[in-house]
Amino acid sequence: MAPVNNPGMNLDDDQRFALMKFRRSVSDVCNKTEHNDYFLLRWLRARSWNAEAAEKMLRDSMSWREKWAIETMLPSWEPPEVIKKHFPSGLAGFDKDGSPIIIVPFAGLDLWGLLHSVSKSDMIRMIIKVLEYYLKLALEQSEKNGPNARQLVCVMDMEGFSMRQYAWRPAGELVISLLQMYEANYPEILKMCHIVNTPKVFSLAFAIVKKFINEYTMSKIKIHKADPKKWQPVLLETIDPDQLPKHFGGTQVDPDGDPKCSSRIKPGGKVPKNYYNQQMTDEQKANYNNVTIKNGEKHTVDLICAEPGCFLKWEFGVEEADIKFGINCLDGEGVESVSLAPKKISGNALETGLISVNGPATYTVIFDNSSSFMKNKTVYYNVEITPPLSDLSLSSVPTD
Repeated sequence: MAPVNNPGMNLDDDQRFALMKFRRSVSDVCNKTEHNDYFLLRWLRARSWNAEAAEKMLRDSMSWREKWAIETMLPSWEPPEVIKKHFPSGLAGFDKDGSPIIIVPFAGLDLWGLLHSVSKSDMIRMIIKVLEYYLKLALEQSEKNGPNARQLVCVMDMEGFSMRQYAWRPAGELVISLLQMYEANYPEILKMCHIVNTPKVFSLAFAIVKKFINEYTMSKIKIHKADPKKWQPVLLETIDPDQLPKHFGGTQVDPDGDPKCSSRIKPGGKVPKNYYNQQMTDEQKANYNNVTIKNGEKHTVDLICAEPGCFLKWEFGVEEADIKFGINCLDGEGVESVSLAPKKISGNALETGLISVNGPATYTVIFDNSSSFMKNKTVYYNVEITPPLSDLSLSSVPTD
C-alpha cells in the first residue's frame, strides 16, 4: 500500500499526519493496489479525520465484506431473473470528469412484488453487486481520466413516485437497511445525486430517510421539482448531452426513439404475480394465524382504524380449496360500505394486498366459505392496519 503524494489532495499538516497514522494502523488489511491514499481518505473523511474511528469503521466494513463473500462468491453469484428484469437502473454514460452516471427510475421499484418473489438477502446482495461493479468502473475511469472520476453520479427520477408501498414495513425496513449499509461500507463514493421530478409527497418520504444519511452524503444530494426546464440545465453543467438520455436533457435515444433509453436503463415496473413465492411453506404457516372455516360459514376479523392516512394490508393462503375474500367498512356514523369487493382466491396461493383506510372506522376482513356445502377450509392469515406514514417508525432495522 504505497502512499500517493498528489498535491491535488489539498491536505493540511494535521490531515497528512492522520493519513500517515491511519495508513500504518491498517497496513495488515489494506494490501491491495486499490488500497491507496485515495481509498484511505474516504474513511478518514467519513470519521472527521479521527484515525482511530476510521480504523474501526474500515475493519468493521472488512468483516462485513467477508460475511457477504464480496471478494469470493459474489462475483459469480447470479441474481434471480425477477431482479434482473424488474430492478430499475442503468448506466447512462460518464460526466465531464469521467465519473459513471447511474440513472434510477425510482418509481419503477416494486418492492412489494420483489420482496414477495425473492428474499431480503437477495435484494441486499443485488445492491452490493451493483455498487461493486460501478466502483470498479469508476476506478478504471480514474486510471484513464484522473482522480476526479473515482466517484459516482446518480440521477434518481421520481416521476410517478407513490408512498403507498412504503407503508408496508418490510419495504421501509429494506430501504433503511440499504441506507445504513451504504453509509457504513461505501463512504464518500458519491460525487453528486440529483433527485428529479419530485412530487409533493416526496418531502414526507425524504423526512423519514434523511435521519439515516450522514452530513457528507446529504451535501451531495440536490432535489429538483418536476420542472425539466430547470433541472436539465443543472445536469448539463457537469454532463455532456451525448452522455444522457433525451428524457434527462441529453441527446441519447434508443433505436426505437425511446427518450428514456429503456433498453439500457431498465425501467422496472410492477412484478408479475407469477414470480411470487406462491406456495406457503410450513415455516411460513407457523408465523400466521390459522382458522378452519366450516362449510357454509364465514370467518371475520375486525380491525379498528383510529385516524386518517392508514393502510390495511393482508397476506393469507388457503389449503387446497378456494375461498372468497373481501373487506367492509363501518364508519364512525354507522354507515357501512364495501372497501374491497369479494373475490375468489384459489387454494395454496399466497394472496397479498394493501389498501388505504381512514378512521375513525372499523374494517371487517371476511373469509367467506358460505358457498361451500361440503368442504371445510383452513386459512393461514395475517391482517393488520399500519399507522399513518407520518408516524412510521423504522427503529427496528434488520441487521442482515
